[in-house]
Amino acid sequence: MEKFCHPSSSPGEQTDQSNVDTSGYSTLSGDDSFAYCRTSSEISTFSEPTDDNSCADGNSPLRWSISKSVARSHAILTRIEMKQHIDAVKNNSHDHDAVDPDFDMMRERFSKLLLGEDMSGSGKGVCTAVAVSNAITNLYATAFGQNLRLEPLPPEKISMWRKEMDCLLSVCDYIVEFVPASQNLPDRAVEVMTARPRTDIYMNLPALQQLDTMLLEILDTFRDTEFWYAEQGSLPTNTTKSGSFRKVINRNEDKWWLPVPCVPTRGISEKSRKQLKHKRDCANQIHKAAMAINNGILADMKVPDNYMEALPKSGRACVGDSIYRYMTTTDKFSPNHLLNCLNITSEHEALEIADRVEASMYTWRRKACINNTKYSWNMIKDMMADGDKNDKNYILASRAESLLLSLKQRYPELSQTTLDASKIQENKDVGQAILESYSRVLEGLAFNIVAWIEDVLYVDNTTRHQDK
Repeated sequence: MEKFCHPSSSPGEQTDQSNVDTSGYSTLSGDDSFAYCRTSSEISTFSEPTDDNSCADGNSPLRWSISKSVARSHAILTRIEMKQHIDAVKNNSHDHDAVDPDFDMMRERFSKLLLGEDMSGSGKGVCTAVAVSNAITNLYATAFGQNLRLEPLPPEKISMWRKEMDCLLSVCDYIVEFVPASQNLPDRAVEVMTARPRTDIYMNLPALQQLDTMLLEILDTFRDTEFWYAEQGSLPTNTTKSGSFRKVINRNEDKWWLPVPCVPTRGISEKSRKQLKHKRDCANQIHKAAMAINNGILADMKVPDNYMEALPKSGRACVGDSIYRYMTTTDKFSPNHLLNCLNITSEHEALEIADRVEASMYTWRRKACINNTKYSWNMIKDMMADGDKNDKNYILASRAESLLLSLKQRYPELSQTTLDASKIQENKDVGQAILESYSRVLEGLAFNIVAWIEDVLYVDNTTRHQDK
């Protein structure tokens, strides 16, 4: 092994210095060992000043004494330096532990977004927009998935929801558009381009955040209530709420795992009943607002090419003869009357009709404006404003759109249609992905709150009438 000596030593002195205790030196080898070696100028304060001629004799006892003193000083300094380094590492470790949860959360979110949820790192993951959308959906399921009753959300869940949503929504701070603005200089005014949040984000994101806060406030008011929940059991009669497939009673047959609300033998007080109705109306308005934002975002998303390619050539083949006959033979089209005539009995049947109506709508749109199939319907309607609005395909497409809207309003708990799911999976716009997923989870939470309040009011009404 190569031996190192003091820079001022002569060759003859190397043998003498090889016997010096070097336990305090760094164990690094090669070029790295110089990282912990000090030069003679750094340790000169620990030895007496000498000139070059005084140490010419390598066998001089004075030179051997000085070299040994220098080696000992070097070892002491190395030990002190290593101890300080270890203490600094420990202090940094303690500081890291103090912020470890937040740091780990941000690191995990950032890593999943970069990997596109492909943990193999092979580049086969989803795009960033889909990764963000899935992250918001999964976060909602984690925070609210176990909340099946009217009660405040646990503080740790609220903290997790707000903290992680802030992290995910921070992406919107960097989605901007450039607009012209006037800047006043000392001698004149000039026009410059300034950055501002993109219009859809600027309009919708603050509204969604306000709806989010309102829903959490509604849940937080359900403390010390006059009603409670039983994990098992059923109510006396077997009925279904109008316009919804979610049964309020007989949970052993439908959604039996949901807790059943219970009220006192004489029902809840009039004051509590009024408060419940007010909260239900507020949650219902929030639900409508979130659904309107979600529908608007989905409408602005580009229709995937694979969906358009799979559409049949005839809209009549999509909706069927009975619906097509009613849509073409009636001068004054009423979508609600048509839905009543269809006598829909299950959620699966309603979703199937929604898929068929939506497919026929885009088939007729394509025929009405075949060269603009990739644009949103609002743009197509603007293009048709200068054309012939008596065109049969245009009329049928408009009626199909109104029928689909009425169907979604009548059954707000309806699952995503085939086109909606396809748009979300094929979407590349990160801003639209955030707005769509955020509005969708808030829409679901608002609908659940309305349904839970209606459950309590129904049980209260049944109990009070039984006493009579």
